[in-house]
Amino acid sequence: MNIAIQSNGLILTESLRAYVHRRLESSVGWALTRRLAVWLSDINGPRGGRDKRCKIQISLDHGKTIVIEDTEEDLYAAIDLAAERADRALARQLARGRAFAHDKATTLAPPDQAADLPDQG
Repeated sequence: MNIAIQSNGLILTESLRAYVHRRLESSVGWALTRRLAVWLSDINGPRGGRDKRCKIQISLDHGKTIVIEDTEEDLYAAIDLAAERADRALARQLARGRAFAHDKATTLAPPDQAADLPDQG
């Protein structure tokens, strides 16, 4: 899985980078072919408050993207919640694609062979 991580207003340590990789691989790792971009930021700086943001962008096939954003007081909590939401959003989006492909395939299916038989009655 290709994960690009950027930070703004905070230091991106190796342990934080490893945590993001572990967390995303455990939540959206089942979709190994996807590209992910993660932005971690501290909105208010040293003033504190609910200002740690994790934004996850998942690039899908055919140019579609999923963007999830979560803001919490704790950066690790923001990462966890955003990863959980990304997992649900990715599953929902892929299910929509499969449902559409299934609907399309059933409308193109050949007509029922039984309709061509003469009436036996």
